Amino acid sequence: MTDRTTAGFGIDDITVGPFAHGFGTTDDGRLFAFRTRRATLTLQIYRPDLGEAVPGADDVVATAQAPVTDIDLGDERSVTAFVRDLIHDAIPVPRAAPRDTTTVRSILGRISAVIDGM
Repeated sequence: MTDRTTAGFGIDDITVGPFAHGFGTTDDGRLFAFRTRRATLTLQIYRPDLGEAVPGADDVVATAQAPVTDIDLGDERSVTAFVRDLIHDAIPVPRAAPRDTTTVRSILGRISAVIDGM
């Protein structure tokens, strides 16, 4: 676990090695998680109003990926610095288009009317 900097960045849990992973908080207080798979570190930053809930795929607001071939995955400081630098390269995730629920609701309403009429 790393100490928080004055700006707020910190890693709450980190596991080093070839499958390095962990989670923490960005400078602006958002939660993030990272994992290494096939020599690529993937970082996911979550929405700020997450609270205590376990984040899901819908909660991701930005992602970043980078190869880890040039860093020492066995050194906690190297992984921490790499993650901290990667946060600034994160690309916002486009929001999914809202679904057209009016059609679905109207079909369900008709089915409900049929069931009630039985």
